Amino acid sequence: MFAIPGWTQAFGWGLLSGSALLLGAAIGFYLSLPRQIIAYIMAFGAGVLLSALSFELIEDAQALGGIVPTVLGVLGGAGVYTLANYALEHRGAKHRKRSGEHQPSEEEHEGSGMALAVGALLDGIPESIVIGVGMLSGGAVSLVTVAAIFMSNLPEGLSSSAGMKQAGRSQVYVFSLWGGIALISGISALVGYLVFGNFSPQIIALTTAVAAGAILAMLVDTMIPEAYAEAHTAAGAITVVGFLVAFVLSQMEG
Repeated sequence: MFAIPGWTQAFGWGLLSGSALLLGAAIGFYLSLPRQIIAYIMAFGAGVLLSALSFELIEDAQALGGIVPTVLGVLGGAGVYTLANYALEHRGAKHRKRSGEHQPSEEEHEGSGMALAVGALLDGIPESIVIGVGMLSGGAVSLVTVAAIFMSNLPEGLSSSAGMKQAGRSQVYVFSLWGGIALISGISALVGYLVFGNFSPQIIALTTAVAAGAILAMLVDTMIPEAYAEAHTAAGAITVVGFLVAFVLSQMEG
């Protein structure tokens, strides 16, 4: 039976998880969903990703490299993401995941289009890298991690593209952006698999923890505020549901 090379699998799984951004963008651009529904989906996606962080990424990093690399990695990832996000906020990408009339147009804030693109990359690359890195220990992808990233990417693309449409950005811009990021997601997973294959378990653990810290900071800075802004008190309960769905999936896989 023909065996698919590991690097091909890494690229494919990364591309699959990233394709949710494109799917979400299509839904957000062509369907006029109520903002509250978008917020509910965003809250669910945040819960799913929080669960994957807790029971997959951070736990795996600790088991592989120990507590010190894990803690340092999470803190480092959160710090780097926060600094980068701060810079992007002042260039027009503060509300890149908002579905309403929050995102500035190019006329309102010159350079905001590029900032939005960079911000989307900043949010997506750490998630994809951990897919490839995660394949190194057992040779197989964590389906829970892929599912969690897919389910969180869907509302990200949906909410962001709805906001971009409100800001007057073109169809070509929106789908070129998310299509490009879906492709980069596959490439990032491939890089994670190829580059870190020769490193020690401690370095792999540190890398996983850095990505986890960046993802956690992204959740608190962007996804959760968007969910709460429209869903209000329901956001917490829906986030818990998403968390439990991913937790159950992780237990079934284990």
